[in-house]
Amino acid sequence: MAMKHDTESSRTYPCEACGGELHFDIATQLLKCQHCGNTHELVEVKGDVRERDLREALKLVRDGKVSHTANFLTDEKEVVCQNCGGHTTFTGSLTADKCPYCATPIQRDDVHAAPERLPVDAVLPFSIDDEAAGELIEKWINGRWFAPSEFKTYGRTGSFKSVYMAYFTYDANTSTRYRGQRGVTRTRTVGHGDNRRTETYIEWYPAAGVVSNSFDDIPVLANTGFEKKRIDKLEPWPTETAKPYSAEYAAGHLARTYDNDVEECLDEATTRMEDGIRSTIRQDIGGSQQRINHMDISWREMGYKHILLPLWLLTVIYDQRPFQVYMNGVTGEIHGARPYSKVKIAAAIALAVVLLIVIIVAVSVSGGGSG
Repeated sequence: MAMKHDTESSRTYPCEACGGELHFDIATQLLKCQHCGNTHELVEVKGDVRERDLREALKLVRDGKVSHTANFLTDEKEVVCQNCGGHTTFTGSLTADKCPYCATPIQRDDVHAAPERLPVDAVLPFSIDDEAAGELIEKWINGRWFAPSEFKTYGRTGSFKSVYMAYFTYDANTSTRYRGQRGVTRTRTVGHGDNRRTETYIEWYPAAGVVSNSFDDIPVLANTGFEKKRIDKLEPWPTETAKPYSAEYAAGHLARTYDNDVEECLDEATTRMEDGIRSTIRQDIGGSQQRINHMDISWREMGYKHILLPLWLLTVIYDQRPFQVYMNGVTGEIHGARPYSKVKIAAAIALAVVLLIVIIVAVSVSGGGSG
């Protein structure tokens, strides 16, 4: 259903019935016209989502055949809306937006198709729609007791948008030789007479062996400018249900390409894998406690995917500061920042002091009466 505009390096999604705008409708998982309600099936890409060879991609990056800082990520790109003639400005890694004048979904074609960029392999479609997302975020905000009342009126003061974030996921099969120590808890009796007692100690034995690990879809956020620690808490992502990439899933939603490339995200992935390997080694060593003195990891098959994951993003400006709340667009998991109301905290402290005084007086009176 996409209409490509070569002069603007962009695409839009006009409705064949009325000429309105087609959006990816989360509730029906169809392209749906915002004006007449006409729906269209998505033109899904055939085949399965498959991993690409990580070592091959790293070689392309290091040889300069895949560029990290392409011009379209450092310069602004102004696109003329082919529906109303309005101008939309794309900045940074933003690749899908809406016309600010007529809400026509506009996507940049010069990013994902650029030969110096790693292509998108998969997309995990939104399954939580606008209404359900609004209810979940409302419940979350109302549960923040000490948040200012102004923050709770986010519908009037904030921005709540659906956005596909860029991730790299990593796979690996490893074999690890290790050396370490197994600690076994022992007890012994020491002292004499009244000083006789039982004490616990750890006896250490040498340990060595080989363990194997298989890692699948370790996700790493490839976008900057967000509170990554909070977004990481939205895991796990059900990446096993991802679809082969089609730009139609982003129609009417925001989307980003990666800011950090597959090499820059790799360190975080291998760190997480190494933590998993250490856990396996500790299980293999056994005993009460374990020490790992040396690990020799053989990285066998290594793969990756460039995948877009769905996120609901609430941004509220309070006291001239932005506060962002993030929601997993599939599971509904929410994490975010919120301001604290000094008035509410002071009122709570004052109430606690009053209750404490009342309790003290009641106890005092009760004690005096019994005397």
